[in-house]
Amino acid sequence: MKHLLCLCAAALLVGTVVGDEFVCKRPAANDRLFVSAAVDAKIQEVKSQLKNPRLAWMFENCLPNTLDTTIHYRVKDGNDDTIVYTGDIHAMWLRDSSAQVWPYLRFVKTDEPLRKMLRGTVLRQLKCVQIDPYANAFNDGPTGGSWQSDGTDMKPELHERKWEVDSLCYVIRLADGYLAATGDESAFKTGDWEKAMALIVNTFRTQQRKNGLGPYRFLRKTDRQLDTLSNNGLGAPVKPVGLIVSSFRPSDDATAFQFLIPSNFFAVDMLRKAADILVRVNHNQTLAESCRRLASEVEAALKKYAVYKHPQFGDIYAFEVDGFGNRMLMDDANVPSLLALGYLNKAMLDDPVYQNTRRFVWSDSNPYFFKGKAGEGIGGPHIGYDMVWPMSIMMKAFTSRDDREIAECLKMLMSTDAGLGFMHESFNKDDPSNFTRSWFAWQNTLFGELILTLIDNGKLDLLNSL
Repeated sequence: MKHLLCLCAAALLVGTVVGDEFVCKRPAANDRLFVSAAVDAKIQEVKSQLKNPRLAWMFENCLPNTLDTTIHYRVKDGNDDTIVYTGDIHAMWLRDSSAQVWPYLRFVKTDEPLRKMLRGTVLRQLKCVQIDPYANAFNDGPTGGSWQSDGTDMKPELHERKWEVDSLCYVIRLADGYLAATGDESAFKTGDWEKAMALIVNTFRTQQRKNGLGPYRFLRKTDRQLDTLSNNGLGAPVKPVGLIVSSFRPSDDATAFQFLIPSNFFAVDMLRKAADILVRVNHNQTLAESCRRLASEVEAALKKYAVYKHPQFGDIYAFEVDGFGNRMLMDDANVPSLLALGYLNKAMLDDPVYQNTRRFVWSDSNPYFFKGKAGEGIGGPHIGYDMVWPMSIMMKAFTSRDDREIAECLKMLMSTDAGLGFMHESFNKDDPSNFTRSWFAWQNTLFGELILTLIDNGKLDLLNSL
């Protein structure tokens, strides 16, 4: 559960800027948890290219935040092993850890310690899946934690056990990205990759619920409605139509209708990437074919059930459906989201239904789109009314083909950091000094990724026009 509030005080703003100079907010060199020579060199290169001192300062603070503050790399049982905390919560989410280290893949060819750290993250995630494919967040060992009393099959290795389809998809995404960046097949030949993939396919199949409700239940004693599931821990009913149930969203909030559309799209793409690796590296045609069949089945169901004809925007993708004809029309800021479909799969940018959906989610037709004096963007019920997530603004920039739109997103990101030089989980649409989570490494690293991506895409002049 990641809704801890860190509302900032005016005192936090003191010392950020001295005269006209922006002071680096990274930990002192000796206090950084992991050092990458390649990342540090890239920071200096980009800083020399950026003319806007605030943008250069924020990039310097944000890109290395995961390395500086959340990475715990070691060699365990003779192999690379990496724990990646989210920041202010000392546990490893499969989703967050994958996304946090993703931008560093581009540097592995010139940085062997960084490659080993990323390999350790892949291997750690594969072991986590084998501990429990239904869990979203893990401890560094069997330490227990705050949620051991939840009404589900908890284990001391688990920080939290909310079933989220995207958690397993992110494991595949990072593994595939690592292989593409390094060509290193060793991480896929320990046996853990094939065991984890078999569990992932079986879990997805079970949560299609074509053969009963399956073993997963979740109940929590809480005053937050979306921190537990209805119907004695099973959630709202679904009609088995080929889609995969996700009891919780990437925000760790319970779904209303359990077929979460963005996560099902993500599953289709990742199952096919997994199949390619299983054939090319493992020569496991049987498991690869299971991945492909499942991907095709989910894809066919998406074509049939995911699209809604909106009276204003035309055909759009629903956020959630249940197979009975009910649907939720909204978007949540956490990735995967409807907006982020074009970030996770660039082919979606050419999909007219996605483009209609993109216009819908960035409008007052989306109940979780907020617009105020400080900025605008998508939030969600995890934090509540009027709280915009910078992640949504970044997703808009990542998926935009309009330089003016990208510039507007960057200006908002630069003006809503509360003067701290970091991204936050969310900020109030009228007052960016009212924000949540001052140490949220995913959003920080994502901002760094955005700047690198824009430069790679030939947008340096755009950045220097700000």
